[in-house]
Amino acid sequence: MTKVPDFEGLAMFAKVAEERSYAAAARAMGVSVATVSRGVSRLEDRLGARLFNRTSRRLALTDVGAALAARASRLYAEAEAVEDAARELSTRPRGVVRLAVPMTFGVRWVAPLIPAFLREYPEITVDLHLSDAVVDLIGEGFDAALRIAVLPDSSLVARQLCPIARHIVAAPAYINRYGRPHHPGELAAHHCLGYAYRARQDVWRLATPAGEEAVVTPTGPLRTTNAEALLPTVLDGLAIAELPEFVAAEYLADGRLVTVLDGWSLPLGGLYLVTPTTRARPAKVEALADFFTAHLTRPAWRHSPGRPASGLD
Repeated sequence: MTKVPDFEGLAMFAKVAEERSYAAAARAMGVSVATVSRGVSRLEDRLGARLFNRTSRRLALTDVGAALAARASRLYAEAEAVEDAARELSTRPRGVVRLAVPMTFGVRWVAPLIPAFLREYPEITVDLHLSDAVVDLIGEGFDAALRIAVLPDSSLVARQLCPIARHIVAAPAYINRYGRPHHPGELAAHHCLGYAYRARQDVWRLATPAGEEAVVTPTGPLRTTNAEALLPTVLDGLAIAELPEFVAAEYLADGRLVTVLDGWSLPLGGLYLVTPTTRARPAKVEALADFFTAHLTRPAWRHSPGRPASGLD
């Protein structure tokens, strides 16, 4: 005999005992009379005892049935309460949302949005995980992640919130001292900083509108696991680095950094909201998705007037 209780049979028995009628129980449960009859018969076979005495006019509990009815009714009521609570969680934004976000992007652009989100959804608690390492959403139990990538993980469901450009940059002091490289092949003679968590491997893949391509492996005095950690060395005029626009924009705007390799570009990436699935996604995750869509599709870091600074002032 299976060790799993026959919850369906117990539920049907409880409803028949309450209604004193197979037909009334079937109507209350939204199933056929035959389904209820089979459920009760299956439970009787499992228990090895009759639960009802049946006549053409009357349905009465046996001694075994009477002893079981109250407890079966409690199980039925508790199961309904569990379903109601789960249904409320799935339709009402509440509970804990576990969110994974890259470190710099999270500190600069997500953390400042959290107060507004919490005010809008006071029954949601955010567990914000900040790391540049790519987390296993399913294996580590995350509800969602913001990822910055050229292509998101195809095994997950990804919604692009906005494109994100990347720039090869240097400080004016570096250009004055070492000269400005104009072709990727010239970078071998320059100090280029590395980033450890780049997808696949730490290389810069550049291309021109005409279709010329080049791959550069950055070689220099520093390699980090966080893009923002490259900034002090670059701003001090010691090296060239590749930085995402949400980090570089303010420094390009005020001239502390300039772009190099004019005419060459890196693949356009994107900011993605990633979730394990869209099927029966809880209301708390839908609320988070809608909030980020509203606040991050036209980000404040987008450099204006549309093109980053490319020369020395």
